[in-house]
Amino acid sequence: MNTIDPRHRRPQRIAVLAGDGIGRDVTAEAVKVLAAAGERWALPLELVALPWSAEHYLATGETLPPGGIATLRDEYAAVLVGAFGDPRVPDMRHAAEILLGARFGLDLYINFRPCRLYDARLCPLKGKRERDVDFVIFRENTEGAYVGLGGNFKKGMPDEVAVQEEVHTRKGVERIVRAAFDWARAHGRRRLCMADKSNVMRFGHGLWQRVFAAVREEYPEIEASHMFVDALAMQLVRAPERFDVIVTDNLIGDILSDIGAALQGGLGVAASANLHPGRTSLFEPVHGSAPKYAGTGLANPVAAILSVALMLETLGHETAARVVEGAVVQSLRKGRTTPDLGGTLTTSEVGDWLARRVAAAPVS
Repeated sequence: MNTIDPRHRRPQRIAVLAGDGIGRDVTAEAVKVLAAAGERWALPLELVALPWSAEHYLATGETLPPGGIATLRDEYAAVLVGAFGDPRVPDMRHAAEILLGARFGLDLYINFRPCRLYDARLCPLKGKRERDVDFVIFRENTEGAYVGLGGNFKKGMPDEVAVQEEVHTRKGVERIVRAAFDWARAHGRRRLCMADKSNVMRFGHGLWQRVFAAVREEYPEIEASHMFVDALAMQLVRAPERFDVIVTDNLIGDILSDIGAALQGGLGVAASANLHPGRTSLFEPVHGSAPKYAGTGLANPVAAILSVALMLETLGHETAARVVEGAVVQSLRKGRTTPDLGGTLTTSEVGDWLARRVAAAPVS
């Protein structure tokens, strides 16, 4: 008989925001697999679907209800997101207010991107095996170039001036650098690389240099190094086996993590977590909403399902998380995938296959 660990007796409410386009398709399969895991291990999960999306915005004019972010913070253990983006909302206001609103409002300062190759045939690099692509990126998620500071002067005129400002704080830099070192120590990773462009961006990225130099002294067992981002990007596609943990700022992390996604097989297998340890966190695949593919059965749900695995691990359900991840590995290696990865299954058929594997897993 399944029993609930005493630590998890209190229900953990999960807000589900399927979003737009294929977000709805992949989230349905992620929920299916999550439900299978919840039943198999008697997990105290309570899933609550929230309507926030382009459809909701177009119908009501509301992106977020009053106090929406506070509700997520106070009433939910985690947030599962599909994807946002709809051509009927050209400025993507709803996406910005929901996603960026959650990241900033919940202070989700860690964007955690695991870049792991599960099947060598998916890697675009010649001769690379599964063991060669297995690193994580810690991207600072609340500062840098994405804070929205700046403006335009003489907008639309021939002599227009545009100013976009970056913001870096010692607190913000130190906590993401320390989080990366702590994760490396806890997971037995021996190498950590900090990426910046401090040879040109001397003020903001100079702060990263000084903080990194101070924090690395507290972790003598970890081989800490620094690379300029252009050199690091080159090395990622030349010798990804050199890297265990990468920590960097918001913009650089956004770019490098997509290189990582390509190395592991594409955005269809790229999961992410937006974290603040001990607080409500948000989990999402990193692909877009691809509206033209919505409802066609072509959308790959693996990234959303791997995001569920990250969520389960964060909530303390490590066994269930490993089983979900293991089921995904089997689906990739057996070719039980959507056409983008060489398979013949539809979106829902992949979800069904994975849910069955999870439901049949031994309970330990």
